Amino acid sequence: MAAEGHDAHSPLAQFEVHTLVPIKLGSVDASFTNAALFMVIAVAAITLFLSLGMQRRALVPGRWQSLVELSYEFIANLVRDNVGHEGRRFFPFVFALFMFILFANLIALIPYTFTVTSHIIVTFALAAVVFVMVTLVGLIKHGLHFFSLFLPKGVPIALAPLLIPIEIISFLARPVSLALRLFANLTAGHTMLKVFGGFVVMLGLAGVAPLLVIVVLYGLETLIAFLQAYVFTILTCIYLNDALHLH
Repeated sequence: MAAEGHDAHSPLAQFEVHTLVPIKLGSVDASFTNAALFMVIAVAAITLFLSLGMQRRALVPGRWQSLVELSYEFIANLVRDNVGHEGRRFFPFVFALFMFILFANLIALIPYTFTVTSHIIVTFALAAVVFVMVTLVGLIKHGLHFFSLFLPKGVPIALAPLLIPIEIISFLARPVSLALRLFANLTAGHTMLKVFGGFVVMLGLAGVAPLLVIVVLYGLETLIAFLQAYVFTILTCIYLNDALHLH
């Protein structure tokens, strides 16, 4: 399942998927790859971060515990502000989604690691889970009335033949836009870092300027790692709000 076609110096070589442990289940290739490895590392890092941070449960939190509590409060406020009281039951899902994307993005900034969220299949799988869950929540709560989402209140019936197809296409495009936004930003950013890194190596001592650019880009990519996790999460909350309240 290893991707081929890019030499080691290509900016795209960092995104190649390589088989680490070959696993064949009949005609299905279920091999353990570097992509799977870094997903496991992300989950392990999140577990370690949360477990160690809350180990002491001090009344006056230290730095580590403060980071964990800040993460919790940040997502709790995000859910409360964008979904409302009914959104509390979805907090574990939203929190897990945010933490996974954030840690996957941040781990990818470490040299010689793998950018899990640079693969459209990963980001689309996350977006598809959100889309299916939101749709099921809407159908379970509202039944067939859920489809009134495609014809907002107050819209003249004469506009229905035009507006309903537009709303359906917009609704179905949600997982695609979620997946592409995360995938494109991470891929573009890491490709740019690789390109400028190549300039530094080629120019030697004259590569000071590209090196300074890399430092700036690295800081920008760290910010983008957080922003993309935030955007993915807040859009999930907005979609949940639509499903629950048919806004």
